[in-house]
Amino acid sequence: MWALATARIGGKATPCLRVNQKLFPFPALAPDLPATAMALFDDWARNKSRLDDAAKKINAAQSANIGIDAAGADLLAPLLYPGKILCAGANYYDHMAEMGFPGVKKETQRLFFFFKPPRNAVVGPGAEIAMPRGTQKYDWEIELAAVIGKTARYVTADKALDHIAGYTIGIDMSARDFNQAPDQFYKLDWVAGKATDMGCPLGPWIVPAAALPDPQNVKLRLAVNGEMKQDSNTSQMIFSVAEQIALASNIMTLDPGDVILTGTPAGVGVPKGTFLKPGDKIDAEVDGIGRLSVTIRN
Repeated sequence: MWALATARIGGKATPCLRVNQKLFPFPALAPDLPATAMALFDDWARNKSRLDDAAKKINAAQSANIGIDAAGADLLAPLLYPGKILCAGANYYDHMAEMGFPGVKKETQRLFFFFKPPRNAVVGPGAEIAMPRGTQKYDWEIELAAVIGKTARYVTADKALDHIAGYTIGIDMSARDFNQAPDQFYKLDWVAGKATDMGCPLGPWIVPAAALPDPQNVKLRLAVNGEMKQDSNTSQMIFSVAEQIALASNIMTLDPGDVILTGTPAGVGVPKGTFLKPGDKIDAEVDGIGRLSVTIRN
């Protein structure tokens, strides 16, 4: 199984195919491939077939030793930059329970989304994330992120997964104190708390959708300074990945290269009053994808 990565090579963001722990830059891999990872999604079906063929040739030739070692590469976010980043809020049963709403039933819930600004929020593996100035309650949320590969508008849940090109790991960085507006009629300010610069680490790469045949049975884990904070499974989602895509496509057109963060499980900092500080390291892992690590700075 291959993955799609973007690495800084010769000072330039370069799309790469990851095979057997090695990176193969597109220019050397196949001259007719697009120059950016985002451009792949303009015709994902055709380009995925090209990547499948390229991965097979690499394996058949046993030439993985000529690639770039992925472990030592200067990886960037795999997409620079998504068209839209939609984030599902309050979408795990165990997270709802830790936030003071135990025993919620799906039929009583309404799925909602908020945005993160792609160009300013997206960072990649190894990034040093600057805490928003003034926040005292900077929090973490690991999320399975779905990348749209085919335009979706008014799709049904039973067809929704056909519109996913692949998956990556997302971390929804959240300034909880900026989120709160108790004296205002709207009570919660999602832009102030969620749309901050560097607030959406993505990576380390995108795996094709086939790598996660059942997106509702995937383990997620997040540790801060080596201490496990979140350890759950996508089976805890209130609304499935397919239902999220279906609902979002009824609100707006989902374009190829858009990203949906599908919610976070229990284990965030706010229920215990434990928040991030400069120097903290976050390791987010999703089975079938890998590990995304970032650090916090002033």
